[in-house]
Parts: sequence; C-alpha cells; structure tokens
Amino acid sequence: MDRMSDQNERWTQSTVYPDMWADPDNDPRNSGGSSAEGELATLRDFLSDYRLTLRMKCEGLDPEQLARRSVPPSTMSLLGLLRHLAEVERDWQNWITEGEPLPNLYDERDGDFDGAVAEQAVVDGAYADLEREQDATDAALAKYPDLGERIGKDRISVRELMVHRIEEYARHCGHADLLRECVDGRVGQ
Repeated sequence: MDRMSDQNERWTQSTVYPDMWADPDNDPRNSGGSSAEGELATLRDFLSDYRLTLRMKCEGLDPEQLARRSVPPSTMSLLGLLRHLAEVERDWQNWITEGEPLPNLYDERDGDFDGAVAEQAVVDGAYADLEREQDATDAALAKYPDLGERIGKDRISVRELMVHRIEEYARHCGHADLLRECVDGRVGQ
C-alpha cells in the first residue's frame, strides 16, 4: 500500500513492458502473430480474446478479493462481472430463439452483482455458469454462419449480435482493469 493515498502500489508480472499484464511471449491471447481469415473468424477471435482477458483479470484472487466492491458506491466487483456476463450470455440466447425466453440465472434484479458474495461456492458457480452459458450461446450461433442473416423474434443480424457481444466484453474488461488495480495494484493493458 502507498501510505500517502491508501491505494495499492501498481505492479505487473510483465518484465518486458511495465504497463502490460503479461509479457507478449507468455500472453495466451497472442496467436503467434497470425490473424484470422475472414470476418466471422475475426469476430470470434476478438470475442475469445476478451473472454480470456476477463478470466486473466480474475486469476490468482481469493473469493473475498473477487467479491470486493472496490469502487464505492458501485456494487460492481470482479465476481459480479463474471455473474453478469453469464446472465448476458443467457439473454443473448433469448435474442437468437423465437421460442419462450430462458429464465434469468439470478432471480432478483441486479442479483448478478448483489449476489456476488465472498464464498468459494459462489465463485465456482459463477465460473461454471459463465462457461456453460458461453458454450450454449456459441452453439446456438454456430448454426448461422451468414453474418447478414437475421434471426430471433427481433430479426437481429448475426453480425450485430457478434459485435454487441464483443462490445459487452470489451467494456467490462475495462471495468475489470480498474477493479483489479484497486484490489491489489495489478495494472492491465
């Protein structure tokens, strides 16, 4: 802690660039410098990288740190973000289908953030929920390789849904950068 401000000192595991989360050679998001071919593959790569970034921001933290609401008065926490994105993935499944909507994962309004308590079972459940809902959304969208195709009750294009998914994860990865730095000083890139 910095005694003058009661804030954690900034730190990073990177040895190459002090403002990066991980050294480029150790960053699992780097795919050897090659880019995906085609628009759909590019969108999937960006989504995958943001999903991985969120997980990286949560690595190495205990349940109390994950559940810490480090930017009061906000109820946002890293654990809440995991739960929120599981809920959002489920909602995107509802955008794809023309059937009855799936129920919310966390019953009450803002249950994703309010229910993010410092218990290992809640942490384990959040990761399991997120992985299950990501897999279900990915499987549902895999049926529509044409980015221009309009699907679901609202006739949203697959492209718009993919871009919206990327935007949602990117925005919340920015939140995760700030939350993590408040928890232990680790800076993001």
